[in-house]
Amino acid sequence: MNLPLLDIIIVLVFICSTIAVGFWVSARASKDMNSYFLGGNKLKWYMLGLSNASGMFDIAGTMWLVSLLFIYGLKSIYIPWVWPVFNQIFLMVFLAIWLRRSGVMTGAEWINFRFGDGLGSRLSNVIVVFFALISVIAFTAYGFIAIGKFASVFFPWKLSQDPHMNDVLYGLGMTAITTLYIIKGGMFSVVFTEVFQFIVTTIASIGVGIVAYHQVSPELLAAAVPANWDSIGFGWYLDLDWAGRLDAANAKIAADGYSLFTIFFMVILYKGILLSLAGPAPNYDMQRVLSTQSPKESAKMSGFVTVVLMFPRYMLIAGLTVLGLAFYMDELRSMGDQVDFEQILPFVLKNYIPSGLLGLLIAGLLAAFMSNFAATVNAAPAYVVNDIYKRYINPHAEPKKYVRMSYLVSVIFVVLGVSLGFFIPSINTVLQWLVGALYGGYTASNVLKWYWWRFNGYGYFWGMLVGIISALALSQTSINALQAFPYMLALCAVVCVVASLMTPASDMAILTKFYVKVRPWGFWGPVRAAAQQEYGEIKANPHFKRDMVNVAVGIVWQTSLVAAPIFLVIHKWNEFGFAMGLAAVCALLLWKNWYQHLQDYPDDLPPQLLVGTSDEHLLKKS
Repeated sequence: MNLPLLDIIIVLVFICSTIAVGFWVSARASKDMNSYFLGGNKLKWYMLGLSNASGMFDIAGTMWLVSLLFIYGLKSIYIPWVWPVFNQIFLMVFLAIWLRRSGVMTGAEWINFRFGDGLGSRLSNVIVVFFALISVIAFTAYGFIAIGKFASVFFPWKLSQDPHMNDVLYGLGMTAITTLYIIKGGMFSVVFTEVFQFIVTTIASIGVGIVAYHQVSPELLAAAVPANWDSIGFGWYLDLDWAGRLDAANAKIAADGYSLFTIFFMVILYKGILLSLAGPAPNYDMQRVLSTQSPKESAKMSGFVTVVLMFPRYMLIAGLTVLGLAFYMDELRSMGDQVDFEQILPFVLKNYIPSGLLGLLIAGLLAAFMSNFAATVNAAPAYVVNDIYKRYINPHAEPKKYVRMSYLVSVIFVVLGVSLGFFIPSINTVLQWLVGALYGGYTASNVLKWYWWRFNGYGYFWGMLVGIISALALSQTSINALQAFPYMLALCAVVCVVASLMTPASDMAILTKFYVKVRPWGFWGPVRAAAQQEYGEIKANPHFKRDMVNVAVGIVWQTSLVAAPIFLVIHKWNEFGFAMGLAAVCALLLWKNWYQHLQDYPDDLPPQLLVGTSDEHLLKKS
């Protein structure tokens, strides 16, 4: 496809502007490690929220969500729970505050805060760095696959006669450009450019939804989809039959294993709750929480992501899907049993989005790729440099040397991720492995670390090691990762408990400091008793029931904001009004039962635990 000159200009101006912003803020980012990785804890919560939302607005995820909505209809709003998309609600309600109270820079540093500095903690430190780096490589490959498919459709230059190699070369070019501003600007660059990118993407997304609304009538859509496609309700079975319309869609549903939808729904809800209780993985989510100015602001940032992200993103997804259903069915049928549903997005953009808006949307989706890629890659040097090089190899180097090392590490992990991308057949393949296998192995250790005092560094290490080995082994089989999740969880949980009980408990002084400062609910009785002996009256966290109510309300709120724009685009006005009304009621409940109760630290926090930290200024407020 040859893009019109206007669209090419828009895209090129956008790319140049993004790189310029990254270099403009690089001076602030290169002062020291805290500035490079956390923005010096000076970034506003709403800026971090916009940045986080932009990082989730990625091309690969958009292609996947479009294919889900196309095949599964409105019931697809539940499928991203496998990620789980509602982990942002758990962060918003309580986990972001708990995590930010630690005052650390990375997930590996958090391990020292929780388990101390003994052998078990050092082993845990190593394993969490290993997990983080595997996930960085996998997410980098995930982004690389998508950007190659996307860019080669729209840019007019044929870099190779081989279509696959053409995708690869475009992917290499885009990753190289993105790597430039990541390396130079660190967290400041990531956040400032992502805020700019989010604005562009949001405008373009709403525009696509409007185009689809006007081009596809309810009658045209109804003729293209099977019965119950536009219903969010479901019974024991999925109750969608594409026979005669697009037989390959039925084959895809069978291959995914979602036909027994009630069982699938219960599994992803169960998995999503457990994975959300584990807290953020050591990647860009955790980094943004740790970058906020205070614990209370970390909660606001996490909630703000849902407010600004869901409606525009699903305007885009619904618009692309509806246009694909109306105008791409003949091409999909012609593919026979080799249908590539990930091609719906580029086809619709190529044929049905007007010039000007097309350039803006391509720029926005390139922004989404750059945002997600930047956030992912920026996590790697935080672990390698801060948790390996600084801790074990050169602990007394000049601050700028650590930053220069970070440049090198970023390049290395981009190369590793891109190399892996050559061998992965589709976006869905790597996505299913990430959310089903790798995060399945992560869950047990990272749930126990928050809620059980006797869980120690040895238990964490062995649980994570077994989980990672199981995930890597699963990648070499045809076993469905989601179906394997309960067995992986049970195996890892047994290993965690046995290893913890067979080894000494963590030092009580470490546990006491952790508990008093973070104040999680859960099984912390002996630690609280020890804390009361040292610090006087220390109260238990009494808010478990309130937090769980807020989580339930928050999930309904988030899901309503996902469904509403889809109903809008497909002309379902009554359903749209109900979804928006439900979202408004949930927002009011959250304001009264969550927002008004936000607190940086417990009232009975001993002041000496904040003296000398970046949160010392909060003493008079806590």
